[in-house]
Amino acid sequence: MSDAAPGAFRICPLCEAACGLRIETEGTQVVRIRGAEDDPFSRGYLCPKAIALKDLHEDPDRVRQPLVKRNGRFEPVTWQEALETIEARLLPILREHGPDAVAAVVGNPVVHRIGLLNYFPRLARALGTRNVFSASTLDQMPKQLSSALMFGHWLSVPVPDVDRTDFLLVLGANPVASNGSMWTVPDVKGRLKALRERGGRLVVVDPRRTETAELADQHLALKPGADAFLLMALAATLFEEGLTRPIPHAAGVDAVRDFVAPYPPERVAAACGLDAAVIRQLARDLAAAPRAAVYGRIGTCTQRFGTVNSWLVDVLNALTGHLDREGGALFPKAPAFAANTQGQPGQGKGVKLGRRRSRVSGAPEVYGELPITLLAEEITTPGAGQVRALFTAAANPALSAPGGAKLDAALAQLDFMVSLDIYVNATTRHADVILPSPSALEVAHYDAAFSQLAHRNAARWSEPVFPKAADLPDDWEWLLRLTALVQGQDWRAPVAELDEALLMEALQHSLPAEFVAPVRQALGDAPGPARIVDLALRLGPYGDQFGRREGINLARVKAAPAGLDLGPLQPRLPELLRTPSGQVELAPPELLAEGPALEAALNAQAPAMVVIGRRHLRNNNSWMHNLPTLAKGPDRCTLLLHPDDAARHGLRDGAIAVVTSASGEVRAPVEVSTAMRPGVASLPHGFGHGGEGVQLRVAQRQPGANLNALLPMGDRDPLSGTAVLSGVAVTLAPAVAAT
Repeated sequence: MSDAAPGAFRICPLCEAACGLRIETEGTQVVRIRGAEDDPFSRGYLCPKAIALKDLHEDPDRVRQPLVKRNGRFEPVTWQEALETIEARLLPILREHGPDAVAAVVGNPVVHRIGLLNYFPRLARALGTRNVFSASTLDQMPKQLSSALMFGHWLSVPVPDVDRTDFLLVLGANPVASNGSMWTVPDVKGRLKALRERGGRLVVVDPRRTETAELADQHLALKPGADAFLLMALAATLFEEGLTRPIPHAAGVDAVRDFVAPYPPERVAAACGLDAAVIRQLARDLAAAPRAAVYGRIGTCTQRFGTVNSWLVDVLNALTGHLDREGGALFPKAPAFAANTQGQPGQGKGVKLGRRRSRVSGAPEVYGELPITLLAEEITTPGAGQVRALFTAAANPALSAPGGAKLDAALAQLDFMVSLDIYVNATTRHADVILPSPSALEVAHYDAAFSQLAHRNAARWSEPVFPKAADLPDDWEWLLRLTALVQGQDWRAPVAELDEALLMEALQHSLPAEFVAPVRQALGDAPGPARIVDLALRLGPYGDQFGRREGINLARVKAAPAGLDLGPLQPRLPELLRTPSGQVELAPPELLAEGPALEAALNAQAPAMVVIGRRHLRNNNSWMHNLPTLAKGPDRCTLLLHPDDAARHGLRDGAIAVVTSASGEVRAPVEVSTAMRPGVASLPHGFGHGGEGVQLRVAQRQPGANLNALLPMGDRDPLSGTAVLSGVAVTLAPAVAAT
């Protein structure tokens, strides 16, 4: 074995838990993957996805050299040929139509690649386009927006202090399957079991009895879309019964009281599908717990009131005194790249919303992005600023976003498209050029994103497990060349020169002029992201400040076999705040303005049958469906139905159901289950791999039904731009057998 004793350390790139792994090899082969017991963050835990890293590394469908489409077929070319093609076809579009004629779409795997994460934003800035989209508006933007409005920055997100809490209330989340989401926490299942073993309580609110709900003391089967009413009723009960003990540094308590007062449990019980007495008791239990936290995730975000829900989750934490308290909801202190550890502590500029609007629908940008469901119309609608060229980075919106058929047709009419990806999938099949990344085991990594959402503070670095092929550049190398290309610079220059220019730009931006030269000398000559990471670590909250104090740097992190343990989360208010007032803003005006829409929704007629999504531990995202280790076993793309609903629609276990919405129709095998709330059907996210030209042989054997074909492109949370993926009205019928 190449690392005979412990195996090579690697941060797992397959989900947000970011577990530490030990990978044992023989030559260029992976022979064993196990949890890194010396990792201070994940402490030896691994899930089935980690084992599939071997499949990902060896996948014969993985793109390993640049592809250029000629006469409708992809042909392998050299990197120089690929970049020359981009130069010849992209630059005329920019010259003739301007920067907004090019759009960029970023997918969630980017956060697992330090080269992509650090260098793709520089390419987007060099393009100068206002048309930037990402998977965030299919997932997490409501949480980022509510956090920005309350605490002053988009990534100041409190997470449950799960190892020390006595009471955890989980809404619209299934962390046992997701390993946490906007909450980086390995071995959630073990931690939740430990919570109960020490006498704590776990309550799960979800229309389905999920894997997490199976572990809970109490499962409340809420009606889809009613989260805001439940959260307001909980807050109203706290005020009505004198149970509030608001945290210090909080502004707007009285405004919150007035906002929730019209929604006592008795008024919203029918809309929630829960007894008013149950809601009141839940509020009392939350208030009485010495240490408690409320956590809401994708199910609370991907609905009309996603931002309101995300806000109310933290309002409850604040009103009960559990925000910023040990055992409650605490803020991580990331060792690098965290804006809430930089600048003046305790106060800041806050955030600005709606600095621009989309060209066609007039939707406001949020965190520099537009809603991804608007991409198709930006491509197909003529006029100044029409999108004619597209960059995608590890993104598959034709499959993972609502209205995939319309987006698929729109992608086909682009003048030019470049995809930075390892697969030919439903989206990249439209590309004119595909630029691949090396295997995850062939590149270094530092966890810049998820350390800002971590259950425990740590700093870890992964060296490559294998050397990459000499003719395959790392992500950051070809991104440097692309950035130089669109800026009209010499992209053929040595990569070291391009990288040096970028580093000097970063230093001049972050340091006083007199410190630039000595800091540059101290950073040495390591190529690529390593120097950027070293700079961020040394200037971060635990950093050595380039010798001015005792602290960490990249060399110290690398010297620790599996990284440095920086300790449990600690209270951080008020220093974390970057709001103009220096207070936690419990009542942002943008959220209070949602009152009339909430009132109208409460009085609206609920549909008889709705559909929601779900995820599975083995296939959280569509790009994992081509890995045999994760794809094996029974078909997981089934339509879950309560027995009463199955009987009412003439459906039985294993039968094929036709599911129809106002937007589309799919067929899926039925799985009858008492885990479902009556009136709610569930299809998993990320399936639908049957398109022509897709080169995913394992995934195409069980392509599955695409939930997004049922979801309307125009329905979204107007504040965050996030698509409505839950609670959409559908009808069901048995499929008619062909005669």
